[in-house]
Amino acid sequence: MFEPVEMGGLRLKNRLVRSATWEAIAAPDGGIDEAAYGIYDELARGGVGLAITGFTSVAGNDRSFGGMMRLHDDALVPQYAKLVDMVHAQGVPVLAQLALGGFYREDGRRVEPDGMTVGEIRRVERWFVDAAARAKAAGFDGVQVHVAHFFFLSRFVSPAVNHRADEYGSSAENRARIVCEIVRGIREREPELHICAKVNSNDFTPGGLDEEGALELCRLLADAGVDSIEASGNGTSVAGVRAGRGEAYFAPFAKRLAAEVDVPVMLVGGLRSREAMQRVLDETGVELLSLSRPLLFDPAFPNKLQSGELDESACISCNACYSSHQHRCVFGKAAKRGQTPNCQMEVTCQQN
Repeated sequence: MFEPVEMGGLRLKNRLVRSATWEAIAAPDGGIDEAAYGIYDELARGGVGLAITGFTSVAGNDRSFGGMMRLHDDALVPQYAKLVDMVHAQGVPVLAQLALGGFYREDGRRVEPDGMTVGEIRRVERWFVDAAARAKAAGFDGVQVHVAHFFFLSRFVSPAVNHRADEYGSSAENRARIVCEIVRGIREREPELHICAKVNSNDFTPGGLDEEGALELCRLLADAGVDSIEASGNGTSVAGVRAGRGEAYFAPFAKRLAAEVDVPVMLVGGLRSREAMQRVLDETGVELLSLSRPLLFDPAFPNKLQSGELDESACISCNACYSSHQHRCVFGKAAKRGQTPNCQMEVTCQQN
C-alpha cells in the first residue's frame, strides 16, 4: 500500500488516492473559495499519494448545481495554479476532474444527448480539450474525465439515455465516441498530461450499462489512450459502510476490469480498513485505492495508516457530510479526538 508507484507520467509515494469529492463552495464563475485552498493543503499534508479535485465543470453555463469549480475561462488559471502549487509543495501530484453536469444551450434550455446536434456534441468535446489545456497551464499533472454518476458523459454513454441512430449512438462504440474523441483530443493537445477516466461499473438503471457494457466502455477508453481508470458506480456513497461491513463494494468489477485492460485501475467505494484495502491489492490486479468519506472524517488517515496509529477509519458512512457546509464531516471534533461517532442518520447523496 505504501510502496512508491509510477504510472502514466506520474510518480506517487503510495497507492492511496483522494477521490474527487465535491466541496460545493466555488464562486458562480468557478473561482476557488479561500476555504478550498485549506481543504487541499490539509489533504496533501495528510499523506495521500495522488489528489483529484472535486467536480470541475468545463462549461460556463452549466447550472446542474451550485458551487461547482470550473475551468471554462483562461482568467481562472491563476487561481488553480495556486491550488496546484500548494498540493505539489507536499510532494503530491494532482489531477483536475473535468466534468459536465448537463448540456445547456445559449437560451438556457437543457438538452439530453438525443436532442443534440452533431455540432453541439463536438462543441462539448472542445470544451473538455480546452479545459485540459487550462489545467496544464495551471500546472496540473493530469485530468480525470468524469464519465460516471449519470452526469452528462455518463448519460451519453448509457443505452438508457442515448437512443441516437447516428455515429454517436446505436452501438457501444458509437455511444463511447464522444469520450474517446475527448481523450484523443486531450492527448494530441497536451501529450504530457496523465488522462484518467472515471466510469460507472453499473448504471443501476433499467436499460443502462451493466457490468458487461461497462467493461466494453473501458476497453474502448483504454484503446483511445487513457492512462488509468477509476471504477465507481451510479448511486455511490452507500450508507452504513464501516470497517468490516460492506467494504469495497465495487471490487468484483474492478478485479474483472484490471484483468481485461492494460492500464492501472483505481477502486473507489467503501474502503475503510487496512485489512480490506490490503486484500484488494493482494487478491486483484487493482493498483490504486481511492478514498472520499474517510478523508472527510480525517484528512490525515493515510499518514496514520502508514505509521500504524490506525488500522481503520472510524467513518460510519452516515453521509451527513454531503449535506453539510463545505461537505465537512459533521463529527469533526470526534475525528480530532480519534473517537468513533455514533450516528444513525442515512442521507442519500452523491460522491464525485
